[in-house]
Amino acid sequence: MGEKTIEVSNENFEEEVLNADVPVVVDFWAPWCGPCKMIAPVLEELAEENEGELKVAKVNVDHNQGLARKYQVSSIPNLVFFNEGEAVDRQVGFTSKEALIEKVDNLV
Repeated sequence: MGEKTIEVSNENFEEEVLNADVPVVVDFWAPWCGPCKMIAPVLEELAEENEGELKVAKVNVDHNQGLARKYQVSSIPNLVFFNEGEAVDRQVGFTSKEALIEKVDNLV
């Protein structure tokens, strides 16, 4: 995990994601997932480039199966975009940084 992304779990999901004062991209991932490892540096760059305007959080689905079920995560990586506590968009699977920038621009 990078310096700008934060790890969230059942314990702090509400505080860090649902009650955040900026939009949040939540990366549902697992350590054994190859595409998850590929998208991690892209998400770190997004977090750095949008610091103060966007939060990037990571949820390990192996340790937080309840959250994965709640947000209907069946494939990973699965990015869920939250704005004002609501899930407003989603990206399943690896995608380009450009495509993610477009989604982030629609959020912020």
